[in-house]
Amino acid sequence: MKIEEVKSTVKTQRISSHSHVKGLGLNENGIAIPIAAGLVGQESAREAAGIVVDMIKSKKMAGRAILMAGPPGTGKTAIALAIAQDLGNKVPFCPMVGSEVYSSEIKKTEVLMENFRRAIGLRIKETKEVYEGEVTELTPVETENPMGGYGKTVSHVIIGLKTAKGSKQLKLDPSVHESLQKEKVEVGDVIYIEANSGAVKRQGRSDTFASEFDLEAEEYVPLPKGDVHKKKEVIQDVTLHDLDVANARPQGGQDILSMMGQLMKSKKTEITDKLRKEINKIVNKYIDQGIAELVPGVLFIDEVHMLDIETFTYLHRALESAIAPIVIFATNRGRCTIRGTEDIISPHGIPLDLLDRLLIIRTTPYNRTNMENILKLRAQTEGLSLDPEALQQLADVGSKTTLRYAVQLLTPSALTAKVNGRSTITKDDVKEVSELFLDAKSSAKILTEQKDKFMK
Repeated sequence: MKIEEVKSTVKTQRISSHSHVKGLGLNENGIAIPIAAGLVGQESAREAAGIVVDMIKSKKMAGRAILMAGPPGTGKTAIALAIAQDLGNKVPFCPMVGSEVYSSEIKKTEVLMENFRRAIGLRIKETKEVYEGEVTELTPVETENPMGGYGKTVSHVIIGLKTAKGSKQLKLDPSVHESLQKEKVEVGDVIYIEANSGAVKRQGRSDTFASEFDLEAEEYVPLPKGDVHKKKEVIQDVTLHDLDVANARPQGGQDILSMMGQLMKSKKTEITDKLRKEINKIVNKYIDQGIAELVPGVLFIDEVHMLDIETFTYLHRALESAIAPIVIFATNRGRCTIRGTEDIISPHGIPLDLLDRLLIIRTTPYNRTNMENILKLRAQTEGLSLDPEALQQLADVGSKTTLRYAVQLLTPSALTAKVNGRSTITKDDVKEVSELFLDAKSSAKILTEQKDKFMK
């Protein structure tokens, strides 16, 4: 019987337009390597982004903003995502698009504030009293059900925990028994129980049982050192938005009416300014006491020209507050009218007083060599093989139209090659696909030539 390896489908991610970006690709001196970490070219923009990353890491950047400006398809979003990768997953990164603020349910400024607070992390260090060890016995003690009937109820649980230093027998509350059942704790598992809340956390199976099965999908952990009863430092990462939401939900009773009331409410509830100020007070108190530290993250606003004059004025105040993330704007517009005004024309569609506060990073169009390298990278990411002629042909298409369009043609070309019984994409496949699909320029040309056949 053949046993095939079964992979979880939950964790496999679909290949998206920026799957290949793994970081900024700089050397230890902060100089951009021409092709590295999935980024190609744009050396000066990447080096500028590297300085930004260093400033964020040394906590000297909070409340400042950056603007990535450049034509469409020049890698603005890619560089913003690379900044997020370089900062690591502990620094909150919140991407949004300018048009997201026009929600029908809540105010524009509320959407902005919500995302601002999503981009600010709080690292809380707590010292908890815990009982930790390998479970040597687990005996629920039952008594007659006080409500009558035939069933029995658990009165307490006897649990034995063993560490490298010693062992202890504990008598626990029945509510802990439910937590033990939820965590599916068995004899031989390494667990810890919080002394004040009774929360149970299963860490894995003890490594003394590591060879009990021929095939296993279990994580084995070493026997904990020290005593069973000890103080343990637990670090928790939350964002300010998580705190807002947790405190904004009405703590209704368990009766039917309050349950119905919660169901009837719309999903998005507006969080009041008063609540946020209270939370800020508590957060500042924790920071002063040294219990927590603030981790200013990154808020990335793409298509920033879609914001209107009201949201821009709101951004001023938000950027100046003591608790503010690093904001990265991106836009592909030149001089255009600011949204929400009739006649104010400004560079990038951003008011001049806000532009004044920004460090601007420019991205420039890719040359042909860079296009070839990006197409090669994308083909590798998508698991396709290209022959050199096909690569030349795609680079030609990219120079005449846009890089995005050339990248779009990769997968259809691979499917055409497959139909023709080949595993490598050839020049003919690219030509065939180019005839089937139109790019924006060709389509516009047809519209101009046949404008009388289309509706006005």
